[in-house]
Amino acid sequence: MTPQETPEKRLGARIVRVPDDRAGQRLDNFLAGQLKGVPKSLIYKIVRSGQVRVNGGRAKADRKLDGGDEVRIPPVRVAEPGDAAPPPKGFLAAMEAAIVFEDARLLAISKPAGVASHGGSGISHGAIETMRALRPGQSLELVHRLDRDTSGLLVLAKKRSALTELQALMREEGGIAKRYLALLAGRMPDGTMSVDAALHIGLRQGGERHVQVHPDGKPSLSHFKVIERRAGQSYCEVRIETGRTHQIRVHAQHIGHPVAGDPKYGDAAINQRLRDQVGLKRMFLHASTLEFALDGGRTPYLLNAPLAPELAAVLDCLG
Repeated sequence: MTPQETPEKRLGARIVRVPDDRAGQRLDNFLAGQLKGVPKSLIYKIVRSGQVRVNGGRAKADRKLDGGDEVRIPPVRVAEPGDAAPPPKGFLAAMEAAIVFEDARLLAISKPAGVASHGGSGISHGAIETMRALRPGQSLELVHRLDRDTSGLLVLAKKRSALTELQALMREEGGIAKRYLALLAGRMPDGTMSVDAALHIGLRQGGERHVQVHPDGKPSLSHFKVIERRAGQSYCEVRIETGRTHQIRVHAQHIGHPVAGDPKYGDAAINQRLRDQVGLKRMFLHASTLEFALDGGRTPYLLNAPLAPELAAVLDCLG
């Protein structure tokens, strides 16, 4: 079904009726679909300022829409085809090669470090924009996000039904099993260390997000298991039961074993030593595995992304 539009000429805005198959979608994600080419930062700005209305009233970006809701969208300049340069051919080829799984519903890539999940804040071509350029005419939506400096599995939905079911699984405890590979500074104890520490997102001067352990934060649970130790550092598998912003990085810092190469929450002296001695030029954090089941549990998925080559090379150098 195509959203029904009626002009609102006096205000220069438009009213879009939410189709039934978009019920449950967040307002910010709905607007991103309506305002292709508009940075997410601008979308959040027009929502916060009250220019976007749902059924005549102000709404927050995370509001879940219902079929038939009427969304007022203010005049926003949408980039026309040809306004922005397409992703470079070499980058397109690299992202095509990064596909690790695809079926009729899902597409998964092993996102390289340094690539944002989506564009905005000065980034023209994130992973989702680049994959859409590779698959013109195909509906692709991000199921989740990865930090720009984290490599590994990023899942895109090709069908609205898959997106809805996966997002519901993410809200369920144990709905999706997420595993990461990380090099932590220092010698972690044997076995599995569970970190149950609430996380709070704050803003530093300039608007930069900074996350810290705080009793008023959101419940967050991570499990760190040592795979092996190399040159005094600990190569670990990390399983997370919640998906908070910077969760692994802050929990690792909290237990005194920060992620190697982490410029925000890491140990600057250790990071410099690893850079000089073994060539670690990025954060050693990789999303390796996602396990879940669709169709009410009837169709299992086990998706894997091999450790990024530059991280494997660091492990080899550590010996």
